[in-house]
Order: sequence, then structure tokens, then C-alpha cells
Amino acid sequence: MRISVIIPTLNAGPYIRTLLSMLKSQDAAPFEIIVIDSSSKDNTVEIAEDFSTRTMVISKNAFNHGGTRNVAAARAEGDVLVFMTQDALPADNTLLRQLTNPLGEADIAVAFGRHIPRPDASPLEIFARHFNYPEKGSVKGIKDIKDYGIKTFFSSNACSAVKKDLFLKAGMFPEGVRANEDMLIAARLILQGYKVAYVPDAKVIHSHNYSLPKQFRRYYDIGSSLRNNKWLLDYVRPEGEGMRFIKEQVRFVMKQHRFFLVPYILLESVTKYAGFRIGLIAG
Repeated sequence: MRISVIIPTLNAGPYIRTLLSMLKSQDAAPFEIIVIDSSSKDNTVEIAEDFSTRTMVISKNAFNHGGTRNVAAARAEGDVLVFMTQDALPADNTLLRQLTNPLGEADIAVAFGRHIPRPDASPLEIFARHFNYPEKGSVKGIKDIKDYGIKTFFSSNACSAVKKDLFLKAGMFPEGVRANEDMLIAARLILQGYKVAYVPDAKVIHSHNYSLPKQFRRYYDIGSSLRNNKWLLDYVRPEGEGMRFIKEQVRFVMKQHRFFLVPYILLESVTKYAGFRIGLIAG
């Protein structure tokens, strides 16, 4: 199994040296690492070249979540494509081995890893990481849609692996979407009869403390992506999972006696929902 790691970058100076060093020290070393950079103004490309990676430079305006990754994937020489982001750092040197192990099964097309919150993560971000990336692993396929809804299709390009031949067969990532390209390709593959594995032993350190305006924009982009891929809504509705998230989030802060966070949770939830609905209608 030859592994190609693909990393889109933009001004990745604070992370890229550590990330590449840790990838090079994996116990299942990658066959190649491809850094596709959106014309960084720092020394991202120079650092990447110091690590003997394949580098590609595109204009900043040409970046697209799906399209940019497709450009690199089309030129990758590995049998397995591992997609990462510049700020998702491997938790240990077993990441690539753990992440790609499930792809040895004929019916598993995609695997994604667990996100561990950074030390500076807010309490609500810590909850979100544990909610979306629990300690227990899973394998989901088309038969699980009834029980798990949209969660069946969940995946994350911050740390995921896919068989290249199936990725190409499924048409690669949808281009022009603002978000959710990882979920959309997972959904396509599941609907073709394949499965997606969540591998909690494949861990990256990755979290974000989003402000309310950023949450609005993020969920607007999610809604917009679904608006342009309405076929997914023939199978699942996202609202139920959102309500479960809110209920568990309130329960989490109540157990910690952080009652002052409840009003913020409600405000943040309204912000997310507004962004999502506007994106779904007009995005």
C-alpha cells in the first residue's frame, strides 16, 4: 500500500515544519507528500521543499476546497490518498498506519481519524470534539442511514484516507462547494455500497475557537454546499443531529457547573441555524 499525503496550505509557517517532520517519522512512512500551496506570503513552500516534498503552487483566488485537493489527487502516485490540513498535527507516529489499516477491507473506501482538542480549546470546543470524535470506533454503510441519519456520511479532510481508485470512480470531490466536500464524497461512496470507518486510534491535534461571526459563515457555507447538492437531502435531514448536539452540549456544561455558558450556547445555536438556513436558501 503506497500512501500519498495531500496537504493544502496557505501561510502555514507556524505548523508546516512540525507537521512534515512528524509525517516523515511515521512508522508507516508515506510514499510521497504533496503540498499544494495557495501562493503563501511566508516561507511555507521553502520549508516544504526542505523536506523533499512535492510542491505545487496555485493562485490564492484559485483555491477551492474540493477542486484544489482534486488537482493534487490527480497527480498523486499512491494507491491510498491521505488528506490532511496544515494545522492538524499527528498525535503520535502511528497515525498513518492506524488510519489506513481499515482500507485493507474490500468494502471500506474511506477512513477518518479522531480530533483531539488543543490545550487552548474552549470548553464548548472540547465538547464538540468529543461529540463528533468519540473514543469508540465505527464502520457505517448504507444500512446505517435509518439509525444515524446524516451522521452516516460524516468524515473529515483534516485527517482522512481514501482508496484512490474508488475516489476517482466516484468523481473525486465536488468542485465549487464552500464546505462539506469530505462528507459529500463519503456519501457518494456509501450510496455505491461502500463503507466509511471512523478510527479513534488515528489521532490528530486539531481544534478551533470560532467566534459567532465565523460560526455564522461556517454554517452558511455548509447550507450553501447542501443547496448545491440537494440529492443528499433525499436520504437524510441535518436538523435532528443539530438538536441532539445542543441537548448534549447543555448537559455537558451543566455537569461541569458552567451554567453561565448556557445563554451563549443558545445564542451560538441560533447563529449556526440562521447561517445554515440562509445558506440553504440563498447560498
